[in-house]
Amino acid sequence: MDRHSHIPWQEYCYLDLKSNAQKQETNPGWLRRHQTLLQRFLSTSILVNVVHHMRKADLLSAQEAGLILEMGSLKDKVHLLVEFLSVTDPHGTALQTYLQSLHLTEYNLITVHDSVVRRYKDALIQRLREDENSLAQVPGNSNSTLLLIECVSDLQQREHDLVQVLVNRGAGPLHGRALGLDKLIAPLTRVSTAPRVTLTVGVAGSGKSRMVRRFIQLWSTSQIYPELSLAIPIACWELSSFDRLSVERLLRLFVPYDNMDVILFNESCKVLLILDGLEEFRQSLDFADAPPTSDPRREIPVSDLIANIVRGNLLPGATLWLLSRPGTGAKVPAGLVDRVTEAPPLSRTQIKDYINHCDVSSQVWTYLNSQKPLLILSSVPAVCHIIVTTLSRLLQLDSDATPLPRTLTEVYAHYCWPHLSGSDTPSGSIRKPLSSLGRLAFYSLLRRRYTFSETELRTYGVDVPPQGGMLSCRILQRRQSWSSDSVAWQFTHTSVQEFLGALFYYISSRRGMFDLFSESGVSWPRIGFHSHYRAALQKTNQSDAAAQGNLDLFMRFLSGLLSPAAAALLGGSLGVGHEEQVTQRTTATTLLQNAVTGTGGDAVSMRSVTMVTCLAELQQAEWLRSVEDDLINCSLRGKLKGGVCAVLAYLLQVSDTCTEETQLSNCLDSSSLKRLLPQLLYCSKLRMENNEFKEGTMELLGSLLSAKECHIQMLSLADNSISSKGIKPLSRALLVNRTLTTLDLRGNNIGAKGAKTLCEALKMNQVLVSVNLQNNHIENEGACALAEVLQSNRKLTTLNVQKNGIGPEGVKKIGEALTKNQTLQDLNVSSNHLGDLGTVALAQALMVNHVLHTIRNNADFWCLFDGSLRENSIGVAGAKDIAKALKVNTCLRELDLTANLLHDEGVTAIAEAMRVNRAITSLHLQENALGDNGVIALACALRSNSSLSVLYLQGVSAGKSGAVALADALVVNESLHTLDLRGNSIGMEGAKAFSSALKKNRSLRSLNLQENSLGMDGAIFIATALRGNHQLTYINLQGNGIGESGAKVVSDAIKAGAPDCVVDI
Repeated sequence: MDRHSHIPWQEYCYLDLKSNAQKQETNPGWLRRHQTLLQRFLSTSILVNVVHHMRKADLLSAQEAGLILEMGSLKDKVHLLVEFLSVTDPHGTALQTYLQSLHLTEYNLITVHDSVVRRYKDALIQRLREDENSLAQVPGNSNSTLLLIECVSDLQQREHDLVQVLVNRGAGPLHGRALGLDKLIAPLTRVSTAPRVTLTVGVAGSGKSRMVRRFIQLWSTSQIYPELSLAIPIACWELSSFDRLSVERLLRLFVPYDNMDVILFNESCKVLLILDGLEEFRQSLDFADAPPTSDPRREIPVSDLIANIVRGNLLPGATLWLLSRPGTGAKVPAGLVDRVTEAPPLSRTQIKDYINHCDVSSQVWTYLNSQKPLLILSSVPAVCHIIVTTLSRLLQLDSDATPLPRTLTEVYAHYCWPHLSGSDTPSGSIRKPLSSLGRLAFYSLLRRRYTFSETELRTYGVDVPPQGGMLSCRILQRRQSWSSDSVAWQFTHTSVQEFLGALFYYISSRRGMFDLFSESGVSWPRIGFHSHYRAALQKTNQSDAAAQGNLDLFMRFLSGLLSPAAAALLGGSLGVGHEEQVTQRTTATTLLQNAVTGTGGDAVSMRSVTMVTCLAELQQAEWLRSVEDDLINCSLRGKLKGGVCAVLAYLLQVSDTCTEETQLSNCLDSSSLKRLLPQLLYCSKLRMENNEFKEGTMELLGSLLSAKECHIQMLSLADNSISSKGIKPLSRALLVNRTLTTLDLRGNNIGAKGAKTLCEALKMNQVLVSVNLQNNHIENEGACALAEVLQSNRKLTTLNVQKNGIGPEGVKKIGEALTKNQTLQDLNVSSNHLGDLGTVALAQALMVNHVLHTIRNNADFWCLFDGSLRENSIGVAGAKDIAKALKVNTCLRELDLTANLLHDEGVTAIAEAMRVNRAITSLHLQENALGDNGVIALACALRSNSSLSVLYLQGVSAGKSGAVALADALVVNESLHTLDLRGNSIGMEGAKAFSSALKKNRSLRSLNLQENSLGMDGAIFIATALRGNHQLTYINLQGNGIGESGAKVVSDAIKAGAPDCVVDI
């Protein structure tokens, strides 16, 4: 009897699986072993044909075939097919036969895939184990996170790696977003596609190669991308020995296994090709002129081969991960790159964690924090290792004879020759290795070569492998090929190569008779250090070398070798006498200063800043200190000429003065701003107040804020006479700027017209959170424009429109907008003309707005500006409307009603509201004619209110009865800590009442009774009370007719009873 006629397939399948579970676990059939591969590589059309064939062979019933075809995904269909066939044909003989005869490619792929991939993964894991020790000493090894960025910046394309680090103060890209290796080549959203070409850039020593090793480790152990058939890492230096290659030959070099072609050239297999170190190709990549080809067997120049792979002419189905230094990465056409990432710098926390492994970690960290340029450079992992290793060793010596290094040159001298800090340095121990290793470093630097074969090392006379104890052993590191047993050598970091190159040049320049930049020695005669140093300076500034600042660090080291500290450290070993050192230092200083001042009125370039850096490395800092003092004292006006702008640009990078904010107030004009413009891009907080900027200058500022690389987050342009025309370029910039969060325009003259222009930009801007328009004459028309902004803008949290001549109509529009706005938290409308009508509008807004939390006055730009209703002619009616709002509003924290027309009736309404309000913490009612009745009403509110902590009642005509009521309230109130009663008339009786209250109150911290006619008796009452109250920390008794001798008596009495209390008397 047929099995299908007497038992349902579900039950049969269940019973079969259950009865054979142990057997299948110990010896799974071909189907089970290859189920995952069948799901990956069988197409829908093949599956349909397989189901029909198995049905004809009576290996599937009609019901089973229907169930398979009804399943949703292809993966589920294959799974169900395997489940059914495992019962009727466990070894899959029929399926194998069918695939062999009709779909041989798929069959071969399914049968060989896992064995080949497993063998390849095992080889990669073994290679990683061999390289494990070489990575242990450098910080950041375990990092597996990149930063997703938009593109390579202009700074990264133009400048030397370490110049980029200094300019950015060691911080990462401004808009970088963390991206784990598990997301590197995956779609970022459900609707996006996976990138074909991913570019990762990072300065030398940032850990790009370690990131590749980490990726390979995770993939080889099946922790990420299980769907990836092959991940093929290629270090680009490995291809330097080949002039021509084909794709087929390239892949066989790195995946030399039988049947590998089945995987590599099958569209169903996902293959990742990793090209690490694009800058290490002997021939630079040329995407524009490389002839196209799609023939995988055709051998072409390696650079053309890589260009065609990236273009997609070759290996179009492969995914590419390209890694390089920024300058080279930028040469890959943006249209070919789908995703750009950057290797992140070390954070301060990571640097400190790395230092904690040292025996003298606290001393290293303290010293590094005192040397900001070194701390900034420590954000590069490889440089961090060099600096920390050097400082740790020197601190452990505990010798006063060896001062700690203050310049980069001193750090590298100690790192390369640790024995120099001892007293038994052998003569000539430096010059001998430099004749070989230094020559290799210098001439390879000129050719931009950073990896060397053993043959190249021997050509320069460098021992291979390096012998223990030799210089080459400390500064050369071995790199193992991914594809073979071949090795190459690199300096531990490119900066070490540049240091040794500079040292070689310095030694050779003392005796050299020809141009040292020509390795062949064929050149015009060039005799003497002066001539050679000038040649190096010119070479550094030439356009071809300066394209990426290739010689910037070399020049810095060359200058640093002439400093007194470096001369004392190296002079004896180099055979350079003291007089010769002084002459060389004077020569270099003069040439550098001439180079800095010779730029004229041009914009300050990074080359000019590099020259100033050389002066600092040379420890010729008098000029730098002078400019820094002027910067600190705000006395740069009229001095930003010649080389001062270049010095200032250098200080913007390294000075502690500019870390928090850059103060350029009262010193800039159009020409000096134009010169500094390229360097101001990288400031985060910029004050440029009181500079009287004209329209042309505002155009420059607009271009600054519009730049793609603008880092400015806070900008103050207060008191610059900016007009409605001047605000236009600033407004245009706000349409594209993505960094500016705080803008201060107080004390200008943009008027209503300028306000409308600015508001059009604010409607679109989604970055600004704080805007100060105080004293700009925007009036009602400008206020109405701002109201429109508040209805649409979802970012602005702080707005100051104090002293703008805004009347009830303008405030009414703002109030209406606040009923809809859900983001504004602080609003300052003080010193306008609100009147009761405007106050009603704001009060109505407060009844429905639950975001605005502060109404007070604050004139400091760098603090949040808060809403203030002071000096707005608010009368009794307005006060009553505010009181209604306070009864329902739960967000407002501070209310400033200073200098209005509230009177006792208006304040009584406010006091009634304060009985139920639990949000207000600060209330300003000074300079309102409240009288005793109003003060008594407030005192009644204080008895039940538990949130108010600050109360200002200066000059409110409070007398004895008001003071007594307040004092009685203080006996039970436990929240008020500041009470200001200046300029009232509470007299001795009031003081007596406060004396009784202070003996019991434990919350009040500050009490101001200045000018209250207390007299000597009243003051004595207060002093006596403080003997039993130790919570009060401040009291003011000035202007109370006590006299000088009486003041001393009272002051001594208070200090005896409350020694921590500050007394103004």
